Amino acid sequence: MIIDGRKIAQDLRTDMATQVALFGRKPGLAVILVGDDPASSVYVRNKGNACEEVGFYTEKINKPNDITQAELLAEIERLNNDDRVDGILVQLPLPKHLDANQVIETIDPTKDVDGFHSENIGKLMQNKPFLRPCTPKGVMTLLAATGVDLVGKNCVVVGASNIVGRPMAMELLNARATVTICHSKTQDLPNKLKQADIVVTAVGIAQMIQGEWIKQGAIVIDVGINRLDNGSLVGDVDFESAEKVASWITPVPGGVGPMTIATLLENTLIAYKAREEK
Repeated sequence: MIIDGRKIAQDLRTDMATQVALFGRKPGLAVILVGDDPASSVYVRNKGNACEEVGFYTEKINKPNDITQAELLAEIERLNNDDRVDGILVQLPLPKHLDANQVIETIDPTKDVDGFHSENIGKLMQNKPFLRPCTPKGVMTLLAATGVDLVGKNCVVVGASNIVGRPMAMELLNARATVTICHSKTQDLPNKLKQADIVVTAVGIAQMIQGEWIKQGAIVIDVGINRLDNGSLVGDVDFESAEKVASWITPVPGGVGPMTIATLLENTLIAYKAREEK
C-alpha cells in the first residue's frame, strides 16, 4: 500500500482552514530567507502558499546573502516581540558566515515552529512535547494513517541528523516502540534493517536502501529527497524493489515532503492557541 502524503497533508490543511475561519485573529507565521538559493526560495514560496490556503497571516522576509549575524539576530528579536507573529521560521541552510545554532537559539521557544530550539528538543526528549520538529512529527502522522500499533515494534532509523534522525528516534521511543539508530557508516546495515518492522530513512544517499534489505511486511518511510543526474527525484530507498516486500511505503516525491509543510502549519496553530490562552 502506498502512503499518500499529499492527501493526508491536504486533509490536515482543510481541517485547519475550517478552524481558522472561526478565529478572531489569524495565526501568523514569519519566514526569513537569507540569500537567493533556488531550492530554499521554492520551499519558502510553498510555505507561503500553504499559509494563505489555510487563512494564516504570513510575513515573508528576504535578507541579502551578506547580512551580518547581529543584523539577523536583531530581525528575529523584532519578530519575537511582534504580537501578530505566532511562529518564526528561518529557512536553512544559512550562508556559511552565519551561525545557525545561535540563530535557532535566539528564536522565542514558544514561536519556534520548526521545533529545533534546545528547549523544544529537551521537551521531546522528556516526552513532554510542545513544538516538535516538523518532519519527524509528520512521519508519525503518516504512520498513524496506516492504523498499525507502534507499541513494541522494532524500528530502525537510518540517519542521525538533528533535524530528522535524532528527533525521529525520540518520537518513536515516545510511542513505546523499540528503536535502533543507524547511519551511513553503520556496520552490517542490511542485517539490522532485516529485523525492522518499521524503517525510516533520512540518510541523504540516493536509493541506498535495497528491497532485499527490507523485512517482508515492514513499513517503509522514506524521508530522503535526492536529485539524479537526469533531474528526477528519488528517495534513500530503491522504491521498485522495496515496494515488493513492504506492507506500506511512502513515495518520493509525494510522501513525507507534503507532510513537513502541513506539520509546520500545525505547529503554528499550536503556538497560536498557546498564546491566545495566556
